[in-house]
Amino acid sequence: MTFQPHPRIAVCASERPEAERARERLTLLYGSVPEDEADVIVALGGDGFMLETLHANLSRGTPVYGMNRGSVGFLMNDYEEDGLLERLAAAGRAVIHPLQMDAWTETGDVQSGLAINEVSLLRQTRQSAKLKISVDGKVRLEELSCDGCMVATPAGSTAYNLSAHGPIIPLDARMLALTPISAFRPRRWRGALLSHRATVEFEVLEADKRPVSAVADSLEIRRVVRVAVRERRDIALTMLFDAGRSFEERVLAEQFSA
Repeated sequence: MTFQPHPRIAVCASERPEAERARERLTLLYGSVPEDEADVIVALGGDGFMLETLHANLSRGTPVYGMNRGSVGFLMNDYEEDGLLERLAAAGRAVIHPLQMDAWTETGDVQSGLAINEVSLLRQTRQSAKLKISVDGKVRLEELSCDGCMVATPAGSTAYNLSAHGPIIPLDARMLALTPISAFRPRRWRGALLSHRATVEFEVLEADKRPVSAVADSLEIRRVVRVAVRERRDIALTMLFDAGRSFEERVLAEQFSA
């Protein structure tokens, strides 16, 4: 990834005090322009703020370089004030494609959203959810009794998907992870790896008795009866990572972590 010698930088921060202090300091050192005028956005916070920043720039696709002023920081670079322009010039890029979620509610409304990490279906009450799962129009699982189920992108495979014992997917694998959350029946089903071109549909069984919500990143739609998920290959989002610490390397290292 190359920029002009003096790229226009937009510095943004989460509401955490340490992120706000870092924003003030970097703005003083390097200046800051509005996000819609920037060549690159420097996002200060944690992984959640990185996702917020990417969502806010979906239409522009401006590259985002994150620095960790939050908690986890898997999607972020280390925070350092010095040498930012040099780090940006040497940074590698990771291009990701979001998922589109179309969700039908019990009232017949259809709501849509985009997810960078995953689309999740989650039970709303003490009773387990019951889901019928189809892939590309063919029913693959007549009934899954579970706490929920998700479709995760490669970028999201190390997040909630990994916590639910789903597989880690390399960024260039062109695959999606279909992962159950606390599956009760069939007890031994552990999910599936799908082509990135696949369309996954969930039908909520006994929806009146066992209500389910659908979540695309931070967007939650409650009491859904059907949800369709597919990749939006026409939308490309770019994250920047320091040289030698690429996103691919982080994903690979995660597979060997204790």
